[in-house]
Amino acid sequence: MKAVRFHDHGDSDVLRYEDVQRPVPGAGQVRIRVVATSFNPVDASIRAGSMQGPIPVALPHTPGLDVAGTVDALGEGVAGVQVGDEVIGFLPMGADGAAAEYVLAPAEILTPAPTSIPLADTAAVPLVGLTAWQALFDHGGLVAGQRVLINGAGGAVGGYAVQLAKHAGAHVIATASPRSSERVTAAGADEVIDHTATEVVTAPVDIVLNLAPVDPARLTALAALVRPGGVVVNTTVWMPAPTDEERGVRGVDLFVRSDAEQLARLVALVDRGELRVDVAQRVPLAELPAVHASAATGALSGKVLVLPAHD
Repeated sequence: MKAVRFHDHGDSDVLRYEDVQRPVPGAGQVRIRVVATSFNPVDASIRAGSMQGPIPVALPHTPGLDVAGTVDALGEGVAGVQVGDEVIGFLPMGADGAAAEYVLAPAEILTPAPTSIPLADTAAVPLVGLTAWQALFDHGGLVAGQRVLINGAGGAVGGYAVQLAKHAGAHVIATASPRSSERVTAAGADEVIDHTATEVVTAPVDIVLNLAPVDPARLTALAALVRPGGVVVNTTVWMPAPTDEERGVRGVDLFVRSDAEQLARLVALVDRGELRVDVAQRVPLAELPAVHASAATGALSGKVLVLPAHD
């Protein structure tokens, strides 16, 4: 089968499109015929070697944390999944990923794919959708009527976070650059602030969700907008979330985890038409190195899906 792998850490040119042996599922695993994976910024960090502490990988390594595809083979002891099932999942971060024609996955991390959109497009959901869900509900404790400030809402996580917060009945204030402000507005934000032109000043909020690699001083300034007892949830884990003990403002650093039950809730929202899946580009697997190269220059905007050819 074909796969994209890197044999050494480094820039995007370490990625190779090459022939590898088709994997065989072990106990508790299924093999998936990959219809699509997606590019996530963490893929580039793992490739570059900057995540070897929290996410060690064995070399050569195949990236691709999201998977959408069809179950192709079952390992020993697998129940609840059958050959031919269309599934999606957020793969274990340290294992080989779905930038390949076939990938192995623990059966328990998989969820039946949405049926209302093309199977390939569902690869845009797992990692970023779970990040948004866990930030807002697991760590933010979001409930209807609260005010949420989403900083850096123009990316894929931000798009889901805006939609999920609005669906939960929150008032959503979002920061975005001019090139993504229209997309953020379409996602349902009540207020959109151009963070490239003005400082973020707003009435007190209950939750700040930071999705952008901002200067620590700027994140501290955002935390000052949180009302007493509120929370700052930060996804840029290399920069600790600020806290304010005097006002009871918590700081939470989010490291997303795979959760099939939560993913099933996201799938249900998609199939009810209450969560829109946006895809900016669809590229062949062989072009994944070029996607990494574009990401390094800041040229990517929106979610990029990666599709194996399957001869």
